[in-house]
Amino acid sequence: MDDLESAIRKLVAANRILSAEGVVDAFGHISMRHPGRPDRYLLSCSRSPELVKVADIMEFDLDSNPVDAKGRTPYLERFIHGAVYHARPEVMSVMHNHSYEIIPFGVTKIPLRPIFHSAGRLGGTIPVWDIREKFGDTNFLVVSNELGRDLVACLGGNTVALMRGHGCVVTGPTVETTVLTSIYLRVNARLQMDAMRMGEVTYLSPGEIELSSQRNKPKVGDERAWEYLCARAGIEREAL
Repeated sequence: MDDLESAIRKLVAANRILSAEGVVDAFGHISMRHPGRPDRYLLSCSRSPELVKVADIMEFDLDSNPVDAKGRTPYLERFIHGAVYHARPEVMSVMHNHSYEIIPFGVTKIPLRPIFHSAGRLGGTIPVWDIREKFGDTNFLVVSNELGRDLVACLGGNTVALMRGHGCVVTGPTVETTVLTSIYLRVNARLQMDAMRMGEVTYLSPGEIELSSQRNKPKVGDERAWEYLCARAGIEREAL
């Protein structure tokens, strides 16, 4: 199995895992930078993550143009992915989802902050992008490079950015890390909401975040977690 085939199979597994873990439903998508062409990325055609197959994976340039669509319809919001890869050469995987648990933190003044050790990977700053600030009333979808670049300007060098009234973008140095970060983002939002109902919250300190985040590197334990998640999603890890 060559690097590209292996990468495509891993991306299919990531889609299935994110669905099994409830991060995505019929909507949402994850991509990875092409293993042999850093000026391209891999992303499924427009299909619900749980149903993604090897034949659905498409190749795009960094302006999010399909290299060879073969009659397949791409996601409308693929521009999120291209814009991140263009601006952040260290990023190897990008995820966009609409997890309900994170939405309240994008529409209020309460910042989403890491509350437990596994969420240190989120980073100390989670900005909120409001599409209305520059583009007025829209349908919230990131359907052009202009919109994608504005979102990425808000993301900056951070791992995660929330999208007001919409969802989030998650970045990572590997597909595995991006999947884990997406899962723990959702978990952290739920735990933070629960903790705030109980009283004053003690968040992770900047030092604790730094020590537990391992920024821009595959996090220790991700390989073990990936094996576990593949098993939960019914994926034969050896086939990847």
